[in-house]
Amino acid sequence: MSQKPSKPTGPVSKPTGRDTGAPKALKSKITDASVHENTARTWDDWFALLDTWGAQSHKHGDIVRWLVEEQGIDHWWAQTLTVGYEQERGMRAPGQDASGYFSASVSKTVDASAERLFEAFTDAKLRKRWLPDEIKIRTVTQPKSLRADWQDGSTRIAVGFVAKGESRAQVSLLHEKVPDAETATELKALWRDRLAALKNLLES
Repeated sequence: MSQKPSKPTGPVSKPTGRDTGAPKALKSKITDASVHENTARTWDDWFALLDTWGAQSHKHGDIVRWLVEEQGIDHWWAQTLTVGYEQERGMRAPGQDASGYFSASVSKTVDASAERLFEAFTDAKLRKRWLPDEIKIRTVTQPKSLRADWQDGSTRIAVGFVAKGESRAQVSLLHEKVPDAETATELKALWRDRLAALKNLLES
């Protein structure tokens, strides 16, 4: 029976060379040792077993369900193995979700309170000082999170704020429903630049 942790343990491979921001396949991010430690098989073992079962003819949810119900795999690892398999077999590209969209995620720790970071996104006048692009805020949970449409509304952002002390906090941003990997890479670079500008603004 395989182990059932809620998150990976053991070594995770470190990226080498310059980070371009492009999504990486799960197999290159989570090592064989970690997969084996948590599921009793390696990546290639799972890929072979899934091939034998005929996973390429099944939908994402069906593969996850089979791993959980028939192989006794924890749901987190079932999702991870399924995504890794789909990427390896060309059923989805790295960074692509089950619906076919891509996403870009960025975070930044700033010497400012979570309340001040939240204000930097929700106060239009203050926001213009570091983010000239248009966003339309849809929902907020002050001062913890917000969701907004990006520019024409075809994509959206989800932003979270976590206090790291009295006057230090982290902002984490996920840009969702991106149509392709190239655009996701461009948006990741844009948000890295904009959050750096936000940090400079609030710390100056």
